[in-house]
Amino acid sequence: MSVLLEHLPELWQGLIVTFQLTAASFAGAAVLGMLVCALRVAPVRVLRAIGTAYVETFQNLPLLVLLVLAFFGLPEIGLQAPPLVTAIVVIAVYEAAYVAEALRSGVNSVSKGQGEAARAIGLTFGQSLRHVILPQALRTVVQPIGNIFIATAMNTALAAAVGVVDLTAAANRVNLVEAQPIPIFVGAGVAYALIAAAAGFVTGRLERRLVILR
Repeated sequence: MSVLLEHLPELWQGLIVTFQLTAASFAGAAVLGMLVCALRVAPVRVLRAIGTAYVETFQNLPLLVLLVLAFFGLPEIGLQAPPLVTAIVVIAVYEAAYVAEALRSGVNSVSKGQGEAARAIGLTFGQSLRHVILPQALRTVVQPIGNIFIATAMNTALAAAVGVVDLTAAANRVNLVEAQPIPIFVGAGVAYALIAAAAGFVTGRLERRLVILR
């Protein structure tokens, strides 16, 4: 316990970076995931194929591989960015595939009559999706989206492999100095567990408030 208190500033700074990574990556994944979901349910076959290809690609590639490829590959083609920005973009692109699938399941749970009614009053596909279907779909997938947020928080630990000094990287640096892995990494693990517990609590409350009784 004393080792954690002695190095609290470094660990706290790493935790702040983890929060930044999680929040920014999830926000990007949410926006991109909605766009991919729209492609997945679009009436145009080519658009559905593009959405399906995106989901299938990123759900079947390890995140660590994508991070390493982006970190070392993008500079080779002239795209330079700080490690934190690179990690945020890669994690957002990766998690967007899961957000899209969660949203698509929500869209499929909305009765077809809702879409037909939207078209009957003259709304386009995009308008009916934005104003009628997605608001209802979101209320049915609060818990799955919450689980994706938790997965995003856990996956940010992989950013340490490409030079981002998050909580995992900070814990590793402290361990290299103190050589006490058990208290150091148990402390880091508890911090991640608290993030997951807080996210689970919030999404649970939201789900109960937004649930649609059928």
